[in-house]
Amino acid sequence: METISSRENSNFMPVAGLIAGVVALLLASIALVKASNAQKELATQAVEVAKISGIESQVSSVSASVDKANSDIRKLTTQTQDAVNQIGTMIGDLRTEVTKIAESVKKPAAPVKGAKGEAPVAGPGEYLVKQGDSGIKIAKANGVSLADLQAVNPSVNWSKMHIGQKIKLPAKK
Repeated sequence: METISSRENSNFMPVAGLIAGVVALLLASIALVKASNAQKELATQAVEVAKISGIESQVSSVSASVDKANSDIRKLTTQTQDAVNQIGTMIGDLRTEVTKIAESVKKPAAPVKGAKGEAPVAGPGEYLVKQGDSGIKIAKANGVSLADLQAVNPSVNWSKMHIGQKIKLPAKK
């Protein structure tokens, strides 16, 4: 059996060490490149995280604005409904008043009573107003002009005559 001398053993060791060193150098270079790429990726992700933080801030601000707008809309809706309810009440009141007025117009006016409570009677040269009469109708019915009729009745309100009212008739020409 032969023994391996220490010299032969020494020749192989430096080569193995050199190979191990080269492999280590290659592995270190690869690790350095990978670390550099990882650092760039981290920087990119940090920028993205900052953008996301900015967006979160904007979303929070918009959310607060939306909440305020919704609150304002609810208030406006309530105020509008209150106003509509008031208008509805007013319209109901107006309808009641219009109905009362319409009913009073439909009822014939009571004739004006004389001093003793009896119905008035037209004397000579007088005319008693009837329902639907106007100054023109009275003038035509009695063969006089409207101007002459108005001249002898200066105190008469021709747009508000009432049934039973006495009108003086002018003398016919």
